[in-house]
Amino acid sequence: MTNPPTRSGAEALALENRGGWPQELRVLLARYPRERWRDHANLGEMARFWLSRHAMFRELSGEVQRIAQGFDAGDIAPARFPRLIVPRLQFLLGQLSVHHQIEDLHYFPLFRAAEARLARGFDVLEEDHHAIHAHMVRVAETANALLHALAGTDAARCARRGADYAEASRALIGGLLRHLDDEEDLIVPLILDRGEEALGVAHRG
Repeated sequence: MTNPPTRSGAEALALENRGGWPQELRVLLARYPRERWRDHANLGEMARFWLSRHAMFRELSGEVQRIAQGFDAGDIAPARFPRLIVPRLQFLLGQLSVHHQIEDLHYFPLFRAAEARLARGFDVLEEDHHAIHAHMVRVAETANALLHALAGTDAARCARRGADYAEASRALIGGLLRHLDDEEDLIVPLILDRGEEALGVAHRG
């Protein structure tokens, strides 16, 4: 592990505060900007699969957000809302948990060891996972409370539970989208620079 950053630096890099990486963590991104990723020879099977998972999380997040907004606006009836939100939300939360475990236990240690200049960034990404997990727990709690309220007849209680869920969902999705962008900006340039085989992450048949 790297030395912990100063308190002010840690706060600036916290998921809820940052707007991207500071310059010292953009050293490889400057060499490999996003517009060069798709056609680069070192963008291998692992990276393409990993990016496809991120695309899935973005798509699911958008669906969950649209359903919540439709419910708040009255465009989705209370009886229909659980059928729409439950399977999507369960799948999103479950897949995120698995994805983060694989990154923390397998990929991040390899990437951190491969490039010391980016080690602090991987520490930050691990902290992101803890923050996102807390948001996931809050989303699950507020979603369950809303579903229980919808099974009753108290309109005011439903409105309160709906507001709680909407707030929790916004926090989760906002943090997740920030994290996905920053994670890609740190990892993909490293893969393009070194290659998947050299990093020990190449998929094998």
